Amino acid sequence: MAVSASSSAQQARQILASRLGEIRRDAGLTGRDLAEACGWYPSKVSRIENARNPPSAADISAWCTACGAQNQAEDLVASLRAVEGMWVEWQRMERTGLRAAQEARLPLFERTRRFRSYSSWLVPGLMQTREYTEAVLRAVQQRRVKVDDVDAAVEARMARQKVLHTGARFAFLLEESVLRSGPGGRDVMAAQLTHLATAAALPSVSLGIVRMSPDRTRTPVEGFWIFDTAQVNVELVSGYLTITQPREIAMYGETFAELAEHAAYGSDARDLITEARRSLG
Repeated sequence: MAVSASSSAQQARQILASRLGEIRRDAGLTGRDLAEACGWYPSKVSRIENARNPPSAADISAWCTACGAQNQAEDLVASLRAVEGMWVEWQRMERTGLRAAQEARLPLFERTRRFRSYSSWLVPGLMQTREYTEAVLRAVQQRRVKVDDVDAAVEARMARQKVLHTGARFAFLLEESVLRSGPGGRDVMAAQLTHLATAAALPSVSLGIVRMSPDRTRTPVEGFWIFDTAQVNVELVSGYLTITQPREIAMYGETFAELAEHAAYGSDARDLITEARRSLG
């Protein structure tokens, strides 16, 4: 299991480790006793209980059997799977191609009623044209995915855009630089900017453009999505992070609000989009 910088993932790992330690102590076993019963080196028990090494499902089963707590193994393995899902490397998520990764996120989008999205790199997927999406996913495929199913992945992302018309609320924040740099060339970018202005007029959508400025008090950060108050997803260079700790979700909410203070809305946002489109010639 990959280690992320998120305290959500680390705290979840620590909770699982603590539960295993409690089971051992409740059984009246020392770490050496448990290791002997499982056929392990004693250091393995210590590493698992201190969350330095994650257990496998087989480790959890053996641990619970040795402690006479077989009835707890199923729940603990489920907790392990949840922890593993908090941080997923791109190589693992996209091993069968890009389409599956796009489709896997659809249920989350369908059940969310309030979206907040901040983007410092690209136009968010829900606001992309087909050509822009194709350019983005083609670049991803060429960089890190062996399977070429870009056409199918584009269709999956386009289908996801139907949530814009389901009565949910969407607040998008884009760095102004996103309007001036992107994939696909001038024609693709020009069409994307036109579409962005049109999509921003939807009743369900609020679009803010965070102005470029030499005296901003809140600097750009990694792009993120906030789904209701249930979770935050962050796309990093190395993988896909899911944050579920309420304290951390609140931190992203506060960051979104701070960035929103620097944003232009309505006619001011449209002026920035028009200016960016004009600069393309």
